[in-house]
Amino acid sequence: MKKYIGTKIIEARPGTMAEAQAIKSNLPESMMKEIRETTEPDGYIVKYPDGYISWSPKEVFEEAYRECDNMTFGLALEAMKKGHKVARKGWNGKGMFLYLVPANRYTALTDAAKQIAGEDGKVEYGAYIAMKTAQGNVVPWLASQTDMLTEDWVIVE
Repeated sequence: MKKYIGTKIIEARPGTMAEAQAIKSNLPESMMKEIRETTEPDGYIVKYPDGYISWSPKEVFEEAYRECDNMTFGLALEAMKKGHKVARKGWNGKGMFLYLVPANRYTALTDAAKQIAGEDGKVEYGAYIAMKTAQGNVVPWLASQTDMLTEDWVIVE
């Protein structure tokens, strides 16, 4: 068999299977309160991006998921591929974040670009990671060894 690794961003909180089933059934809040008070959380209620609600046992959930406030660079890169902005907790600049710019084409403005442009006057470029700086402008960004090995990456809302 082949090996697979999954990456998806979900919302979750501790809760019981009964509570997850009650949420899926749209039970009134008064009944939800009673369910919460009579059972101990032994797993996680999980909400997927499409709104689907499920439940996962604690051990299974904690093996598969990691909070998005202490990610590895690999997980931060996956988050960028899914359209999220990311930053390091340790960055001092206010408002700094990274995002993925997909491959595309731009209209050639310089003589150098015009020499490599296609017949339509556009230059193709590959995907890259961009940084919004503390000064408010956007620049291409390259990861340092420290950036790649640290585990303080967060998703920026």
